[in-house]
Amino acid sequence: MREFREEDAIGMYELNNDPDVIRYTGDDPFASVESALDFIRKYHAYEETGCGRLTVLLKGSMEYAGWCGLKYDPASLETDLGFRLVKQFWNKGYATEASLRCLEFGFMELKLDKIIGRAMQENKASINVLKKVGMTFEKEFEAHGGICVQYCINKK
Repeated sequence: MREFREEDAIGMYELNNDPDVIRYTGDDPFASVESALDFIRKYHAYEETGCGRLTVLLKGSMEYAGWCGLKYDPASLETDLGFRLVKQFWNKGYATEASLRCLEFGFMELKLDKIIGRAMQENKASINVLKKVGMTFEKEFEAHGGICVQYCINKK
């Protein structure tokens, strides 16, 4: 995993243009590869908060697999674990592996006490990842036109 780079624009564009991938996200697809590139160029979370979403590359081939990472929300003072993978890499353990590394970074390097994860209630695959990494149910809320759930894990 590494910070976003301009070379990720094609992968990000293709990722967000798969209706199955963005089905539960509330996000719109990128209009073009150029708009994905613009997003990457304007992504300053690393400098502003010390964390952010990271590109996930397959070991060996370095093929673009998606992204995973932590996102700090100054309004709620919460740090959220998020992930999105190319469909061909679903159900192979990559989201769990990347998420565990992000949690380790959050607790060990950022010294966080709590990390949350959110998903649409219907998104059973993402909820399963949150559970696999040790998160427990915290609450339900409405967003993106439906019911969402929030899970959390506290520093041990």
